[in-house]
Amino acid sequence: MGHFIDRRIDGKNKSAVNRQRFIKRFKAQIKRAVSDAMSERSIRDMHSGEKINIPARDLSEPVFHHGSGGERQIIHPGNKDFVEGDRLPRPRGGGGRGGEGQASNQGQGEDEFSFQLSREEFLEMFFEDLELPNLVKTELAKLTEYKWVRAGYSTDGVPSNINVVRSLKQSLARRQALGAPYRAQLRELEARLHALSDDSEADAAEREALSAEIERLQARLRGMPFIDTYDLRYNNRAKQEQPSSQAVMFCLMDVSGSMNQARKDLAKRFFILLYLFLERNYEHIEVVFIRHHTIAKEVDEQEFFYSRETGDTVVSSALEMMYDIARERYPTASWNIYAAQASDGDNWHTDSPLCQQWLTESIMPLVRYFAYVEITPDRHQSLWEAYEDVQAQCPQFAMRQIDGPADIYPVFRDLFKRQAA
Repeated sequence: MGHFIDRRIDGKNKSAVNRQRFIKRFKAQIKRAVSDAMSERSIRDMHSGEKINIPARDLSEPVFHHGSGGERQIIHPGNKDFVEGDRLPRPRGGGGRGGEGQASNQGQGEDEFSFQLSREEFLEMFFEDLELPNLVKTELAKLTEYKWVRAGYSTDGVPSNINVVRSLKQSLARRQALGAPYRAQLRELEARLHALSDDSEADAAEREALSAEIERLQARLRGMPFIDTYDLRYNNRAKQEQPSSQAVMFCLMDVSGSMNQARKDLAKRFFILLYLFLERNYEHIEVVFIRHHTIAKEVDEQEFFYSRETGDTVVSSALEMMYDIARERYPTASWNIYAAQASDGDNWHTDSPLCQQWLTESIMPLVRYFAYVEITPDRHQSLWEAYEDVQAQCPQFAMRQIDGPADIYPVFRDLFKRQAA
């Protein structure tokens, strides 16, 4: 028996349907593998896919086969080794499948099945049941994004845009309109010519004049062009502004002396994860990075994550800067405002009540959601206590504690879990 192995490379998206069917069938195993992969990789690497290993036992399918024992009548093809009446030995059951102990010269096994998830498939699994709380698109803002749309017809354009049907209709209308007076005169002259007697010599001159006029009018009608430049119509297209949903995300991070490098790394991972999530919910998003110790400063992403500046802690400076930026650059009539703050909870004791006042009176009326994560395994400090009062007054404010890297994903899912309709 011949065996044929097709090693041709599939074209782009040729097996997309089968791939989606496979992912749907083994979704539970793939989601477990994605969760395991997140604990072993940096969130900075989420722009790439993931290699998923599925145990071979999970890929097995039920089959029907003959069991041991019993009698069967089988018709074999002709062969050189057996003749009628020979008894065939029964195959021995069992067979080693690996494991501990002595090596065996019998049996066979099967390795795990490796499956490569693309970046989009990996993120789809990761964010499957997440959404931003209170995701209300305040306004479909008019951004500088356009698309070409049909806008009727024009009398000028390039030959490739000629609309044949419309041009022929225009030609027919023109010939009907311009030829209508000549046809009316023709009908009148033909009626007069038909009324004259053919035998009368007195009417001969009039008949000749009428015939000449009829030929002239018919020549005028025949000389009318079938198509004229005036008749040409072109498909017209115009640029139309595309509405897009837009949001701004404020990232506030404490970089004081009490925030050691390990805590800063946890904050970085939380913000990176949040940014990837926001990209999937809005067509246009802007991110404002604010880092603070005693003084708040708006920085770019590189400085936000990697600057070594440090000092004491005054959290209200960051909240005040966020409020000023939001009022100046992001009006609530056009922007959905979200904020996330990461800190170890350490703050100047007289500043925590001021933070509570800034949030409840100024910031919370502007934002759709404010998430605060406290990165510390210790007991809560004054900032947490002040924020508890904010949470009691503002339903769009949420706060959670992170003790280590393993808590980032559960806390993130808890903060941004899908809400019931």
